[in-house]
Amino acid sequence: MKKSVLFLFLFLFLLLFCFGCAQKPKNPVIHINLVNNGRSIKFTGLDYAIISEINRDSVPGIWQSLVPVYRMPADTDMKSYQPVQSGIYQLKDSSVVFTPDTPLVKNQTYFVRYYQFGKGNSIWDFIKGKKRPGSTHYTDLIFK
Repeated sequence: MKKSVLFLFLFLFLLLFCFGCAQKPKNPVIHINLVNNGRSIKFTGLDYAIISEINRDSVPGIWQSLVPVYRMPADTDMKSYQPVQSGIYQLKDSSVVFTPDTPLVKNQTYFVRYYQFGKGNSIWDFIKGKKRPGSTHYTDLIFK
């Protein structure tokens, strides 16, 4: 009886150890390039399934919910209060091309706020305090 309990405990320990060592999915690597003589911004590395689904949506401004472009303020603490750079988003192959309504200013710093909607939504992220209800995980990508 004691041997079977010991084997069961050892099996459960090894099983938990294997799940703990499992490789975590990596974040996509997003690349930003200026195209059309610096008039447009090209995003590559976005998940094709997500951008295809967003492209089918007819809601105006839906692209701004995934990759909005902002002008970097002089005081970087004010980044979250900047207006979104308006423009046209187009899906080309597996990349997204953004052409702003007003031309990009040379030597002006801009940033893209890449929202990762699926990341950090487990119950453990809330318990550990890494995530608050109603908050969205994002990464700011800075370019000139």
